[in-house]
Amino acid sequence: MTKKLELKDHNTLFKDQKYIDQAENKKIFETACSTEEVEKIKDYTKTEEYKEKNFARTDLVINPAKACQPLGAVLAGLGFEKTLPFVQGSQGCVSYFRSHFARHFREPVPTVSSSMTEDGAVFGGMRNLIDGLENCTKMYKPEMVAVSTTCMAEVIGDDLQAFIGNARSEGVISEDFPVPFAHTPSFVGSHLTGYDSMLKAILSNLSEKATIDKEVKTEKINIIHGFDTYTGNFSEMKRILDLFGADYTYLCDYSENLDSPADGEYKYYYGGTKLDEVPKAAQAQGTLSLQKYSTKKTMKYIEKKWKQSVSVSSTPIGITKTDELVKTISEMTGLPIPEELKLERGRIVDAMTDSHTYVHGKRVAMAGDPDLLLGLISFCLEVGIEPVHIVCTNGDKKFLEEAETLLASSPYGLDAKVYIGKDLWHLRSLLFTDPVDFVIGSTHMKFNAKDADIPLVRIGFPIFDRHHMHRYPIIGYQGTLNVLTLIVNTLLDNMDKDADGFNYDVVR
Repeated sequence: MTKKLELKDHNTLFKDQKYIDQAENKKIFETACSTEEVEKIKDYTKTEEYKEKNFARTDLVINPAKACQPLGAVLAGLGFEKTLPFVQGSQGCVSYFRSHFARHFREPVPTVSSSMTEDGAVFGGMRNLIDGLENCTKMYKPEMVAVSTTCMAEVIGDDLQAFIGNARSEGVISEDFPVPFAHTPSFVGSHLTGYDSMLKAILSNLSEKATIDKEVKTEKINIIHGFDTYTGNFSEMKRILDLFGADYTYLCDYSENLDSPADGEYKYYYGGTKLDEVPKAAQAQGTLSLQKYSTKKTMKYIEKKWKQSVSVSSTPIGITKTDELVKTISEMTGLPIPEELKLERGRIVDAMTDSHTYVHGKRVAMAGDPDLLLGLISFCLEVGIEPVHIVCTNGDKKFLEEAETLLASSPYGLDAKVYIGKDLWHLRSLLFTDPVDFVIGSTHMKFNAKDADIPLVRIGFPIFDRHHMHRYPIIGYQGTLNVLTLIVNTLLDNMDKDADGFNYDVVR
């Protein structure tokens, strides 16, 4: 009789006695601290005294709520038709970018590296880039290659413009083959900076070579999402624009690349903004960006070089910010706001009223990117949730001022404090010294939430430990309903977890 094969995953495997014994022996071998001492230090990290020491540190970052520049540049490259992101740096760096996106989107991410090693660090990476361009164009047949850099290439001063010019001189790529590039050093800025720099580079590369008269304007408008890791947001925004009957061009649309079908055939490229549409986008009457902090350079370029009216906002979550979005679309296109959107607005107001009892007065901490946080703060104030601790690792003084102004506009924001340049270990101290009811953030927030024994509402990037959340929109009226549903049901789940006896209600 064949013995049944029992395969355990790590959730159960390491509960076996042999692994428990192995861990104990390891402690003895390493002369580890005693359990009592560990618990003593853990308790100390929850005190006000430790918080003061924690906030006094200046030369150490622990678990920042941001990623590095080239990761954002890769995402921008994925937003254009048959475009291959190319990173001038080591394979390890690119593996990090690819795995980060693959774990969030559950999709393969076509991105290549120039595979720089110690030789490149000493002698420069020109040969790596030229050989890499030759290999990737022959193997993967892209119609554009978007080049960005990592720390190594930036520290040694690789000159991308010269290197790409030399590649053309050697006949590796033709003179008219588009290779936009951006210098994206990982040691400054964040993924937002890299996204912005790469997007600007792509738009300028494709539009400035074209002979289209930018003075002639069409009825179209352009839409840019910014660093948006919710493919559902793209679908929702397109639905809103289609309800208006608007004529529009999406600039940097990677939603199909990162939400492709399983139909038995894998392709390297799915969807994306068509390359020949970019020069035409310069003739649009205006451009709307849904994220002001991840498109600063891009929007300045469009306003100055394309001579367009531009409109920038933060992530439109909640009634107020979605109202602003639909009014802006109406003003830019000259089209009336559709009745269907007015009905949707009424439904979400009704839903907020239904859930009001369980969210009103709840205290929340949150961490994320500037535009996302502004959207979440606005939503929270609308439903009576009180933001208390707001951590934005990659926020600047302008964001700080904008967030504080928004919080001051409502009595529910009066106890809030905004922290820019701080990380999730700072936030951990705040959760113990000034407790809240729940936290909002990415998967990296789960450790803080568990330590503080409060629920985590997963909104942001990356989300590694839950599936398909990026497929649900969080913008617009429908997205606002999704955010409300996620928050209120997380709180109700937590209420049931803590309830017993007569409190374990069937109706909530």
